[in-house]
Amino acid sequence: MSRTAARVPRAAVACPSLPAALLLLLLAAASLTRAAGALRVRQAFSSPSETNNFAVDATSRRVYVGAVNALYQLSGALAPEAEQRTGPVSDSALCHAPQLPHAPCEHARALADNHNKLLALDGAQGVLVACGSVHQGFCELRSLENVTRVAVSFPPQDAAVFPSMLNVAANHANASTAGLVFRVRGGHRVSARLLVAATYTGAGSDFFPRNLSREDLRFENTPEIAIRALDASDPTRLFTYDINPSEDNVLKIKQEAKARNKLSFVRAFAENTYAYVAMNRDGAGGAKESEPNSVLARICLDAEVPSKTAEARKLTESYVQMGLQCGAGGNVYGRLVSVFAAEPYLFAVFARAGSRRTALCAFRFADVEKRIHEARRNCSSGPNGDVRVLDSVIQGSGAECEAKGVRHLQPEQLNCGAAHLQHPLALQKPLRATPLYEAPGLSSVAVEDVHNHTVVFLGTSNGWLRKLSLLGNFSVANQWSLRLAAGESVHHVMTFDPNDRNYLYLMTTHHIFRVQVAVCDQYTSCSDCLSASDAYCGWCTLESRCSIQEECSTGGVARSWISIREGPQQCPSMTFTPAELSRTANITNVGILVDGSVPDLDGLDLECDYGVGIATVATVHLDDGTAKIQTCPLPPASKRPEIPFGKDHIVVPVAIKVNGTSVVSGNFIIYDCERTGEIHRKTACTSCLSTKWRCYWDQQQNSCVSDKDKAQGLVLEVSIDTQLNCDFGNGQSYKAHWLDGQSAVKCSGVTVSIATFSPHSVSSLRGRHETMLIVEVYSCSGGDSDCSQCWGREQQEHLCAWCENSCRPRDQCQPIRAHCPDPTVHKVRPLSGPLRGGTLLTVQGRNLGRKAEDVEVYIGDVPCNLVPESYTVSVELVCETGASPKPLKNKVEVRVRENGMGHSTEAFSYVDPRLDNLIPKEGPIAGGTRLTIMGTSLEAGSAVKVKVNGTQDCGIDKLSDDIIECWMPPAVPDHAEDVSVCVEYDGKPCESHLSSTFSYKNNPTISDIKPKKSYLSGGRLISVTGQSFDLVQKAKMEVLGVGESNCRIQSPNLLECPSPAASQSQQVTAQFYLNGILFRGESHASTGLDLEEEEGTHAGLFLFEYVEDPQFYTASKEKLIKHHPGEPLLLVINKGPSQLDLTEEEYSVMIGSDLCDITFNNEQMIYCTINRTLSSRTGELPVTVRVGNFHKQIAVVQMGGSELAIIVTVAVCCVLLLLCTVALVVYCTKSRRAERYWQKTLLQMEEMESQIREEIRKGFAELQTDMTDLTKELNRSQGIPFLEYKQFVTRTFFPKMCSDYERSLVQPVYENDPQGPRALPETHPLLQDWQPSNTARPNMEEGITLFSTLLNNKHFLITFVHALEQQKDFAVRDRCNLASLLTIALHGKLEYYTSIMKELLVDLIDASASKNPKLMLRRTESVVEKMLTNWMSICMYSYLKETVGEPFFLLLCAIKQQINKGSIDAITGKARYTLNEEWLLRENIEAKPLNINVSFQGFGMDSVSVRVMNTDTICQVKEKILEAFYKNLPFSQWPREEDVDLEWFPGGGCSSRILQDLDNTSVMEDGRKKLNTVFHYKIPEGASLAMSMKDKRENTLGRAKDLDTEKYVHLVPLHDELAETKKSHRHSHRKKVLPEIYLTRLLSTKGTLQKFLDDLFQAILSIPLERPPLAVKYFFDFLEEQADKRGITDPDTLHIWKTNSLPLRFWVNILKNPQFVFDIDKTDHMDACLSVIAQAFIDACSISDLQLGKDSPTNKLLYAKEIPEYKKRVQCYYKQIQEMAPLSEQEMNAHLAEESRKYRNEFNTNLALTEIYKYAKRYRTQVVNALDSNPTARRTQLQHKFEQVIALVEDNIYECCSEA
Repeated sequence: MSRTAARVPRAAVACPSLPAALLLLLLAAASLTRAAGALRVRQAFSSPSETNNFAVDATSRRVYVGAVNALYQLSGALAPEAEQRTGPVSDSALCHAPQLPHAPCEHARALADNHNKLLALDGAQGVLVACGSVHQGFCELRSLENVTRVAVSFPPQDAAVFPSMLNVAANHANASTAGLVFRVRGGHRVSARLLVAATYTGAGSDFFPRNLSREDLRFENTPEIAIRALDASDPTRLFTYDINPSEDNVLKIKQEAKARNKLSFVRAFAENTYAYVAMNRDGAGGAKESEPNSVLARICLDAEVPSKTAEARKLTESYVQMGLQCGAGGNVYGRLVSVFAAEPYLFAVFARAGSRRTALCAFRFADVEKRIHEARRNCSSGPNGDVRVLDSVIQGSGAECEAKGVRHLQPEQLNCGAAHLQHPLALQKPLRATPLYEAPGLSSVAVEDVHNHTVVFLGTSNGWLRKLSLLGNFSVANQWSLRLAAGESVHHVMTFDPNDRNYLYLMTTHHIFRVQVAVCDQYTSCSDCLSASDAYCGWCTLESRCSIQEECSTGGVARSWISIREGPQQCPSMTFTPAELSRTANITNVGILVDGSVPDLDGLDLECDYGVGIATVATVHLDDGTAKIQTCPLPPASKRPEIPFGKDHIVVPVAIKVNGTSVVSGNFIIYDCERTGEIHRKTACTSCLSTKWRCYWDQQQNSCVSDKDKAQGLVLEVSIDTQLNCDFGNGQSYKAHWLDGQSAVKCSGVTVSIATFSPHSVSSLRGRHETMLIVEVYSCSGGDSDCSQCWGREQQEHLCAWCENSCRPRDQCQPIRAHCPDPTVHKVRPLSGPLRGGTLLTVQGRNLGRKAEDVEVYIGDVPCNLVPESYTVSVELVCETGASPKPLKNKVEVRVRENGMGHSTEAFSYVDPRLDNLIPKEGPIAGGTRLTIMGTSLEAGSAVKVKVNGTQDCGIDKLSDDIIECWMPPAVPDHAEDVSVCVEYDGKPCESHLSSTFSYKNNPTISDIKPKKSYLSGGRLISVTGQSFDLVQKAKMEVLGVGESNCRIQSPNLLECPSPAASQSQQVTAQFYLNGILFRGESHASTGLDLEEEEGTHAGLFLFEYVEDPQFYTASKEKLIKHHPGEPLLLVINKGPSQLDLTEEEYSVMIGSDLCDITFNNEQMIYCTINRTLSSRTGELPVTVRVGNFHKQIAVVQMGGSELAIIVTVAVCCVLLLLCTVALVVYCTKSRRAERYWQKTLLQMEEMESQIREEIRKGFAELQTDMTDLTKELNRSQGIPFLEYKQFVTRTFFPKMCSDYERSLVQPVYENDPQGPRALPETHPLLQDWQPSNTARPNMEEGITLFSTLLNNKHFLITFVHALEQQKDFAVRDRCNLASLLTIALHGKLEYYTSIMKELLVDLIDASASKNPKLMLRRTESVVEKMLTNWMSICMYSYLKETVGEPFFLLLCAIKQQINKGSIDAITGKARYTLNEEWLLRENIEAKPLNINVSFQGFGMDSVSVRVMNTDTICQVKEKILEAFYKNLPFSQWPREEDVDLEWFPGGGCSSRILQDLDNTSVMEDGRKKLNTVFHYKIPEGASLAMSMKDKRENTLGRAKDLDTEKYVHLVPLHDELAETKKSHRHSHRKKVLPEIYLTRLLSTKGTLQKFLDDLFQAILSIPLERPPLAVKYFFDFLEEQADKRGITDPDTLHIWKTNSLPLRFWVNILKNPQFVFDIDKTDHMDACLSVIAQAFIDACSISDLQLGKDSPTNKLLYAKEIPEYKKRVQCYYKQIQEMAPLSEQEMNAHLAEESRKYRNEFNTNLALTEIYKYAKRYRTQVVNALDSNPTARRTQLQHKFEQVIALVEDNIYECCSEA
């Protein structure tokens, strides 16, 4: 955290130091105001990285946002103030946090994103708690004033830090963390606490890294729920949960129960004095099905107000959890998504597993408390099925409640538990609620009570915010939606602005928004405002606007703000008295009655505004409840508005204003009757009398007046005797009079029908005839009429009659005959129907009756009931068939009263439809599947419907007698599974269903399309990949703006769609229709149910591009190609540059009608080949390249004759014959030359063989002389440089660690010595004294001592080893390390160690005997095998030192002497003399030995004569000189060649010169710089040189073998020896030989060293009488005993066991690693030679015969002749061991005790124990489980002791005590 960069805001006038592009984005987002319905985005902030958490500070009004790798500080308006980068950081989930001192990590760290897991405010301390996912969930305390500043440095310097203080939050991006800050009172002090709930991410969880270490850092240090210290004044205790010894602040699920309790936390919140934690519980297979998945836990908090009891509340005492269930039966939503507390309810959003379906439920807190009280009472009474005790590490696993005796529980105990009820409890039965609202994709909830109305805000997973207004019964009154951020899910936590709850803060994936929860100003009228059902909005009466109550300035005045509870009926309204006013009336005031909710208007400034700049003062007369009566004076007549020209009235608006604001408005009418007469001059009288207001007609003046008292003549008013006129709009008025006794008026021969006859109707006739009168004009002879039709017009009151075969007016027919002919039936439809009837049968014909009452229809004896409303007189009738008891077929009979009857020519059939099958049987949820139903008589009836689940219709597309095809509808959310399908006939319920059902499956999904480009011509096959295409019957690809094409379904995962042709290159988008349903992306795939907010753009769009068509042309761009029939045709076609990335399968080439075989040389070249005869032998054939719909002719092939082909063939044959003759002559010549060369080579080989014999003879004599001198010097000096026992043990036990130590870059330290400078040897950590570090835990030494005691318990140690070996991630290296550590720890008790090893070996033998016993001990793959290696090393050390040491050391010296006798390449390491072929110098380098005299400054010796080779480099000379001076000292005390200078004194007046491998005199050879040699400097025989120590090591090129072989060379270049040989021989007179000829030097070296090797093998494979190998005898007897017990009698098996345990396990290891025994320098070349010797020893111990041939490696061939003799020695050795006297257990134990005593206190056993403890801690759970399953361990309480060790070492004494 400390390495992250901080960004601090600048001065107030400057912008924050954010990137410019980001700043512009933020400013644009902040200024964004987006509204939808009743919601509006006021401010927004955009985060480049994904957001995680946010918090709002009520005091400063700041908003803090935690995102991936960043922490933002924003203002209340979301303006950025500061930014703190928190990642990425180098981290590993398997490592302790780097803030933990002395916490090394063996796992690689990598850059990891830091996801904010917890963001909590503590305003009292001014700190922000920010926890991230990195560093094991580490938390920081940052300043609320500036998040870039750390408020409290944590962890503090030099303070004890434990992992539990650092591992606070979940350390994985997908693991949940929830928390809250609260305060507790302790005495007179109030302290801050942090409640944290974190998902377990340790071993066994889905979040733990797979295939890696099992060291679990989470189980011990990160409980599921903990209350931690948050007192900033005491940083040493920050985040600890062992705050006080008496407090129990941890709930940690037991390791074995974690799989059944995988907790995912949703939210933690405080309510009253309780903390609630909402979570989901995902149990494994062992979990009970009855246990709920959604859980609400409650914990009592020590509030700031002191409680009645002095004892602090404990978390586990008060912890209780219960399930929450939303829904019942088959409609259960089981997973919590979001919660919000709004007293008295807890609102929660739930989701259904595997679905986008979600629901909102509400639970009463009172019900929660009631259930908790019942649970505690039940639990105190004893075991109960309704409540159980949770599995907790802290309190143990009390599986059942215990009876506590008869006692009355106090309310405090019922709420928070007590000491006798201290277990955490879980209620078994969930608290259930009914869903209030169901919709797909809900992700968050916030609730507010507004004026006794509940308003719910719901966020969705696709970036919408919904607002629901609920009624008192929680039903939805209205809802609104607002689009926030497309495709971004709304975070599950939303919070209201604590300073203004009319604003809501919410967060999406990359944004945070401040949303105005109500947009009331969109409603302009009171009725609209109150009808919207938005509880926030009301009508502010005195301001005449829709607003929230806080914005209404007079909202506090009674009845001045109308809420939706009062309703629209309380909107102010006004009624005028009078409502109409004559212009001439002498009225000065108008009375107004104001209704609705209006405040008390007394004392307010009231006026009446008439809208034309005229206002008068209003007077209130009566205050009667909500009604207000007042008087408004009218303006003077001169100021009243004028009536417009052409109008007889004007509407005058009136508004009652209070303090200048219109409160209520209305209007009244001022009319002028005289204007009415003037406007309607032709109809002045009728218009005057038909006005809405009162007007009179003055007959004398022929004028319309408003006051009849002022009329001069007779006044006409509306009455029954008034003369009537008819006006038909043709400009002519007709006189009218009432017909006697009829309700009709006769106007000039036209009959006008009216509904009633009354004076009121007569007056209305005059005033409103245009709308009131119905005038019908008819003609009897019009249309195609028959007899029945004519007489049927009587019902329409038409006076018509049938006569003379025509329809005429009755007054024209004489005589009148009412009888009509028999009915005639022309057509009947349908012709079949179901037996149950109900079919609407349509019959068409003539004379089918005059009215419906006269007609009857029958089908045989079955009546068909007439439908009167569908009857058309005479020509058509519709009847409903009755039920028939059996199938029948009969004609339709129509009976007409008095007219007889008629029959149809077609028969109607009663049938029984039968459904047989349907295909397909499954389809997508979105619908669109074309369903085919097969059966018989399916077309029966008049109305056929296919019903799905009895509720939905399957739209019929095709209907026939045996098949119905229909389109399946989308699935209903509640029945999106298997549904029934039936056919409904004529509205009757389905009687028979199909036996098979139709299954709705998840919608097909499209994941990608390839390629994403097409050529303009189209036709390119686009591969569409996805899922569930087997549900698709038809698919279509639509390229928007271009066209569409049908796709082919190739497989369930592949569609192929040809691209449509386009007109120009362009970027487009493609979308797909699957079964006719538009694919909208994978978010709709699972349910097919879309939110109503989905817009036009959707996720199912795919980017697509059109580019120009590809271009093709022949290789030379020729247009005419000549071809001869019968010959193969090859065309080379080039393709122009293109972006299409066409594949080979997309091309086709046609030559005429023949398809060409094409191959590709590269992307731009196509080979077209036709080896068959073309279909046309003459003429011209076009060459056409086809790619999709693109066809282009690029050339023409012209067919020709074949004469030329014959001529060419003959010529080619002649040329071939000539070539064969020449080849034969050349072959014969070469053969003769090769024969001569072979003979010459044989002569050279004979000469070389004689030379090798001579070299071996001379070399052996020289080596014998040198070795004799060496032996004498050994006797005179300090002897063989054996390593001390402790160094031998550490190098043997920990070879990798020692090897790494030796290769470390630590500079040697030299001490002053009279004999010369010496280097100090290294010291292994296990050889040093153990001192606990300053940061070690206080009880660590005690814990390690207790752990040592446990290891000395045989049952524990064996169980411990087996438990670790069973772990898959306990690697071979770990096993070997553990074995070596155990050997060190138990070195003082070797007899006990031996017994443990034997028991583990018995287990290993049992396991191997059942499989292949010969493989036992072959490798070191188990702990016991490494223990055996160590045991052999300890027991054989004395034998090795006293018997084998000297011949082994002489062999090593002989190897070194022999190698140094010849040339050695300093860079490649290859030498003239060696035993290993790979290190052989295959070149005859001419080397000459020289003797030089060397003196060593500071060394107490005279000059020494040193033998060197003239081919030696300066470093090689230095090594030989150092060996001459320091040969009597161990190698670790030698200086290195890099630390000394070599100076040559040529003499003769020449100055001395420093000799170096590389200097300015170095020469170049073949581009490489050659190292300087003795020959280069021309140093003569007997030259004088001086060696001295350097003051300081120079930064030189380093050792010669590490130089770049491409730049430097010594004798021969690397990998180029053969070429070098040829080159050197080409420029010299030496004889040319093959490199393999030098392999004989291996024999020379072998012969020289043979005596020393034989001496060594003899020492190993012999039994000295004075020092017999007791351990070997003891162990071989043990193996023979085990073989006898298991009936293993095969001698080969026992031989293999012995070989694997001693020669291969111990001696081969020593032979290959002499540095384990001696303090010497083992060079790489010596290592290669020892590998050959070790291989010979391995072959000697093997029982199988070596199968060697010419291809066998030289390492095996070299000693093939000696191996049989060595085998005999091995078998003889085994026999001698077997014949030795048996060794008793007492004798062996005495021997082992002596070995332990001899090397007592040599090793740091405490350090070894500490290292073993690390394994015990890492696999604590597995060890505990193994101890639990071991009866002996369980009886001796080894598990408890082991847990005590963990607690002591980890300094968790409280846990230890609790476990006790």
